[in-house]
Amino acid sequence: MRSAALLLLTLALPAQEAVQDKARAFERAVVQEMSDARVNPRAYAKHLLELRNCFKGMLWIRPGRTPLRTEEGIDAYDEAIDFLESARPIGPLRFNEGLAQAARLHARDLGPRGALTHVGADGRRLSERLERLGTWHGLIAENIGTLEEDPRQVVIQLLVDDGVPSRGHRHNLFNPDLHQAGVGLAPHRDYQVVTVIDYADSFVLGH
Repeated sequence: MRSAALLLLTLALPAQEAVQDKARAFERAVVQEMSDARVNPRAYAKHLLELRNCFKGMLWIRPGRTPLRTEEGIDAYDEAIDFLESARPIGPLRFNEGLAQAARLHARDLGPRGALTHVGADGRRLSERLERLGTWHGLIAENIGTLEEDPRQVVIQLLVDDGVPSRGHRHNLFNPDLHQAGVGLAPHRDYQVVTVIDYADSFVLGH
């Protein structure tokens, strides 16, 4: 029995490491996609144009994916394309491990609760959550997305910002005063997955 238990543990560890490696690669890929959009928005608009013909009314039907019912249909999508084609390039985003840790913890807090909020179960907001892990300077912000596990689709979702009149997610992504970002992904009770993105002018892990 001991040998069998040891074998199962030995097999489980590489599997867990593979899942973690995939998650870490996803986190960095999302930051890179956001950075690409900021540095060359006109070029990034082409990624949206490739999927523009997938709209049928309010449904966005991408090949090989479950149809997504939108609130604004193609109008919000076209607005995002226009924004990218006219936006001035800004500086890149750098991946920050401390921000990623904060984002992971918040995503894991939201998922089991079926929540989509910037307030943790303990009542802490982003500034307080970051202060528990380190020191932040300047501006901070947070975006939360759902359903998408492909880095580019996560970023397209933020850029289109369907159903958000203020386009707050897009504004965070293109805020020139935010220079660093970290990403966390977790299963979500109601929306399959939740992605949390924490941004800062500067964040240093540890006290």
